Amino acid sequence: QVQLVESGGGLAQAAGSLRLSCAASGRTLSTLGMGWFRQAPAKEREFVAAMASSGSTTYVADYVKGRFTVSKDNAKSTVYQQITSLKPEDTAVYYCAVNQYSSIVVSARGYNYWSRGTQVTVSS
Repeated sequence: QVQLVESGGGLAQAAGSLRLSCAASGRTLSTLGMGWFRQAPAKEREFVAAMASSGSTTYVADYVKGRFTVSKDNAKSTVYQQITSLKPEDTAVYYCAVNQYSSIVVSARGYNYWSRGTQVTVSS
């Protein structure tokens, strides 16, 4: 069992930045692959970024590449999503998720545990 508690969402201005945090408990973070997803109104949940359990490899979706950076702190059992140059289209509910795989997984179906999500609203 893994529980993920997410924070850092809220209202932000376009071109601004924010940092999402996701604290994990129940499993050792270093053994888990992690992913970030988002879901905008009237859209399906989409992949944002992922990191292998080792932390040595990451993958960021093309539509956010260059603005989204995924990282983690195993000692704090926390994963992070740094977002810069925010755009109104970034407005969505953001979710963090983990799985037991060591490789990158881009499908939501490949993750076992999910946070409740945090709302990010970007105003223009």
